[in-house]
Amino acid sequence: MKLVKKVLLAVLLLFLVAQFFGPDKNQGDLKSIEPFLVETNPPEDVKLILKETCYDCHSDVTRYPWYNKITPVNYWLAGHIKDGKKHFNVSNWVGNSTKKKDHKFEELIEMVEAKSMPLKSYTWTHAEAKLTDAQIQAVVNWAEMVRFKYDLEPKPE
Repeated sequence: MKLVKKVLLAVLLLFLVAQFFGPDKNQGDLKSIEPFLVETNPPEDVKLILKETCYDCHSDVTRYPWYNKITPVNYWLAGHIKDGKKHFNVSNWVGNSTKKKDHKFEELIEMVEAKSMPLKSYTWTHAEAKLTDAQIQAVVNWAEMVRFKYDLEPKPE
């Protein structure tokens, strides 16, 4: 029994020490999103959807919940954000080719229509991020218009 108590005490001590460490936060500037918004011109309802459901993981601007102060949860969240930005990052929109942007919007449409985005683990704690069928359709309609615009742009030879 003494061994179990020592192990539990060591785990508790390790947990407490770990609270003093954490990953870097994703605290960029809202201005980093502006070029994306200007180029893609979402309607106001879609802008709100993007803000409430996408930017936390797909931009350099994240609104962190209170539980982000708890290690190891903060590392788990940082991993989700890093992965989300790897796939679609609205803060890093400038400089991407039209072909890449079009492909990102193609993926966005697929993920939103399949209800794979936003992630279930995100909507569990962000009820406002659960998209209705009407919101999904609004995002898809906007994304299809953006893709149409990209299709009209001249292609490099």
